[in-house]
Amino acid sequence: MSTSTDLNVLSGALKPCPPFDFFKTLGFLNGFGPTVGEQALAPDSLTKAVTLNGHAVAFELHSTGTIEEPELAYTLYSEQPLSEAECATMTDRMRFFLSLDDDLRPFYEIGREDDAFAPMVERFYGLHQPKFLTPFEIACWAILGQRIPWRVAHKIKMAMVERWGSTITLPEGSYWGFPEPAQMAAVDNAELASVVRNERKVEYLRAVIQFFNEVDEQFLRYGDYDEVAAAIRGVRGIGEWSAHFIMVRGLGRMERVPAVDQELAKAAARIYNQGQMLAPSEMQVLLDRYGEYQGYWALYLRAPQTLENHGMMV
Repeated sequence: MSTSTDLNVLSGALKPCPPFDFFKTLGFLNGFGPTVGEQALAPDSLTKAVTLNGHAVAFELHSTGTIEEPELAYTLYSEQPLSEAECATMTDRMRFFLSLDDDLRPFYEIGREDDAFAPMVERFYGLHQPKFLTPFEIACWAILGQRIPWRVAHKIKMAMVERWGSTITLPEGSYWGFPEPAQMAAVDNAELASVVRNERKVEYLRAVIQFFNEVDEQFLRYGDYDEVAAAIRGVRGIGEWSAHFIMVRGLGRMERVPAVDQELAKAAARIYNQGQMLAPSEMQVLLDRYGEYQGYWALYLRAPQTLENHGMMV
C-alpha cells in the first residue's frame, strides 16, 4: 500500500447545473444509511473512493461557488498516474454520482404550482439526488439487503469491500472502493459464501456480477426506459422493487415512480392529506402531474425522513 506522500494528485473544477446546494447534498449523504461511514463528510467537503480498473482512486470535493452559480473544486488521488481516459472517467463518475447535470428548474416550476408541495421546493431548493457511486454497487446492495436489517446488510457489504475491493491511504485515513464486476467475477462461490453466508444470495450476486460484467453502463443510464427496466428485472434475484431502486438511486432514471410504493404513499399522505393514506388512483394523479420529474417529487417528499434520522434538518 502506498503512503500519502507517494500519491499522484490532480485538481480541477466541476460546474453543476444550477441551482445546486452542496450543503444539502452533504446532509442527505450523512443521513443515508446504506452508505454511512463510507465517505468523509465535513461541513463543506466530501471525500470518497471508487475502484477504477482494479485500483482505488479517491476524490475530494468542496464548494467554491454559490447555489445559483455553483462550482465544485475536486482533487483526485491515485497510487498510479491516471491516463487521460481515466481522468475523463473519474470526472464523469463524480458528475453522475451527485447528479450535477440534472436541471431542476422545470421540476420547480411544476412544484411551485402545487400548493401542498411548494414548501418542499423551498425547503430543499438546490438538492440534486446523490446516487450510489456505481449501479453495480446498488444492485449488490439490493441483494444483500433482502429480508435482513440494513445495518446487518451493511456489515456484509463492508466485508466484501475489505475482502475484494480497493483501498487508498490519504493523510487523514484510508478509503475503500467497492469492487468492480470484473474483480468479483474472479471470486468463486465458496469464497463469496464465506462472506455472505447465504447460498441463495450467493446465487443472486453471481447473476448480478455476470450482468454488470457484460452490460454497457451507458445503455443503463440513457437507453429506452422500458428496455433498461426489463433488462434489470431479468437478472435473477432482482424483483420489481429492487429494479425500481436501482433505476432511481443507481441510474438516476427519475421518469417513473410506482404508485404502490408504500413509503412514498405515507410521505405523500403527510403532505397532501393530513396523514390519511391516498388511494392509488390519487397517487397516480400526483405522479402524472410531475411527469418525467416524478422521481424528484418522490425524493423531496422523503428527504425529511432521511435528514431527521441523523439530525440534519435543513
